[in-house]
Amino acid sequence: MLDVLCSGTPEEVGYHHGSKGKLQISRSITFYKDLFQSKCKMDWEEVKQFALKYEPYLKQHWPQYIEEMQGVAKGAEVTYPNILALNVRTEVAFGNFNDGCTAFSWKGAKSSILAQNWDWNVSCPTPHLTDWCKRQAENLICLRIKKSDGVNIQMITEAGIIGKIGMNSNGVGCTLNALKAHGVSYDKLPCHLALRTVMESSSREAAVLTLEKAGVASACHILVGDATGGTGLECSSEDLVKLEMNREVIVTHTNHYVLKHKDGVVEAPDWLPGTRFRLSRINQLLNGAKEEELNAELAARLLKDETEGDGAAICRSAKSAKDNLQTLFSIVMDLGNKKAKVAVGRPASSTEILVLESMNRKV
Repeated sequence: MLDVLCSGTPEEVGYHHGSKGKLQISRSITFYKDLFQSKCKMDWEEVKQFALKYEPYLKQHWPQYIEEMQGVAKGAEVTYPNILALNVRTEVAFGNFNDGCTAFSWKGAKSSILAQNWDWNVSCPTPHLTDWCKRQAENLICLRIKKSDGVNIQMITEAGIIGKIGMNSNGVGCTLNALKAHGVSYDKLPCHLALRTVMESSSREAAVLTLEKAGVASACHILVGDATGGTGLECSSEDLVKLEMNREVIVTHTNHYVLKHKDGVVEAPDWLPGTRFRLSRINQLLNGAKEEELNAELAARLLKDETEGDGAAICRSAKSAKDNLQTLFSIVMDLGNKKAKVAVGRPASSTEILVLESMNRKV
């Protein structure tokens, strides 16, 4: 996995990201061009015009993100709307995609763990594309950002997207689960930029307050954690509802709403087979492990579980061209110690481990 270290102003951070990840960004654009056309019947020009509807809101409230995305575009030698489109990909056609992920937060006596398997399409839907653009797994990067305000961010993201799954030097981390509900807002934070605000926060509480105030533009679940534990945020274009830790100080989530939302928020009926099984299974595993001492190694072991139900497992394998979701990486964050390990590929068979810890290397 490409490791990209950035620093400086927002534009400079973006430029480092874009220039070092130029090949992966180009492939990511190609991947989403095909995916949007296949899943949403939108050509890339339509997608870019859709993305630009977020420009007035972002320019007014989050200009630093526009500057960073412009820097990414400059470094990658593509136009800015291409990068904006990648960053609002969840909002396109009301999030008409199949990210299937399992996430949990677990606060123990000595540790606070935030962990997730991220499942996504192994390949594009259309077979005519050449092999180099088929696998979005090849376009995942480790993005490390040294911010001028002293907050350092480390995340695993799709090349060109400036916010995803990771943690910061304050020990604040986030994960993402895709949800489906009708509607999108143009005056709230797009999902991936909402994730970025979490990784710029001083604490779990501060991150939750930021997102409650700003709102999130489309359906998703964001799990926010720090050394004090975790809070789940079930988002729609209409509301944001908090999922608090249970009596075992655990929060779990997969790919369906588990909380009551305001009238008018209509969830798609179990659009991803196995979501309820995976939620039940991770709860079962956590319950069975509660007598053990909580640590990152225990959490990583749970994410390797290959027990299947309703056609899916926590550690997921693609089965066919139609069922091509697979776990592309697994991340376990030890937020108290401000350290994370990433297993690249399926965690049950991963051969590459990344450590997110030190930010002492020069750009």
